[in-house]
Amino acid sequence: MTKQSPKIGIYGFTGCAGDQLMILNCEDQLVDLFGATEIRSFVMAKSDNHEGELDVALIEGSISTEEQLKRLKEIRERSKVMIAIGTCACHGGPQAMKLGEGKWDEMYKKVYGNAKITVSKAFEAQPIDAFVKVDMYLPGCPIDKTEFLSAVSKLVAGRHPYLLKTPVCLECRWRENPCILYAGKFCAGPLTKGGCGAVCPSHNLPCVGCWGPTDDLNVSSEYNLLKEKGYDPDEIIKKIRKFGGARVAQLVKDLETKKEAKT
Repeated sequence: MTKQSPKIGIYGFTGCAGDQLMILNCEDQLVDLFGATEIRSFVMAKSDNHEGELDVALIEGSISTEEQLKRLKEIRERSKVMIAIGTCACHGGPQAMKLGEGKWDEMYKKVYGNAKITVSKAFEAQPIDAFVKVDMYLPGCPIDKTEFLSAVSKLVAGRHPYLLKTPVCLECRWRENPCILYAGKFCAGPLTKGGCGAVCPSHNLPCVGCWGPTDDLNVSSEYNLLKEKGYDPDEIIKKIRKFGGARVAQLVKDLETKKEAKT
């Protein structure tokens, strides 16, 4: 009896579509991927898309409109496994860096003014797990080609993928990179999930946190460390928020409260 190919759907919401482009940039491996699976929906790659039951749904982008939310829930209902791909889907991305500040309406009006938007009602961008169950997270801005192919290969084989749970700092140690923090540069490596191969520090550039927060996030310790090194507290919080989005919103709020209490 021939084993049935897993049915996969790839979808994009609020984001830059960089993760879908990265999948397309898999080039030769993409042929093998399409051959080993049944890609039922991937608007950026094929025209004959159709809905139906899915074994795996790969979701890029945060959710920021009622129409997107309705679509996400519909995809979740017909998918056995849902994977958030990219930092926007996993954590909300840069568009969620102000999450929880209570100024979304004000910012929205600055962009759109009094224009009447009738397509779909918008709201503050949030990661997909704010609305539906997510079975696996594959962060990145964009996702890493090798990590993506490894994860999908294991899923196709019926095994659960292993993803790094450690920060970028560990990858820096593996590559024997000198610590950029000691060089006086603001580096988000201690707070950022590994998987990128420490590409920025390997080129003597500080990590900006684009893989999102690491699993054992310790914002307080990093905040105090950077303050001791002379960095401006407001700049520290801004950097932490940039890609951490929803995941660090409350932690940052607590830090800001403590900061205000001391002034």
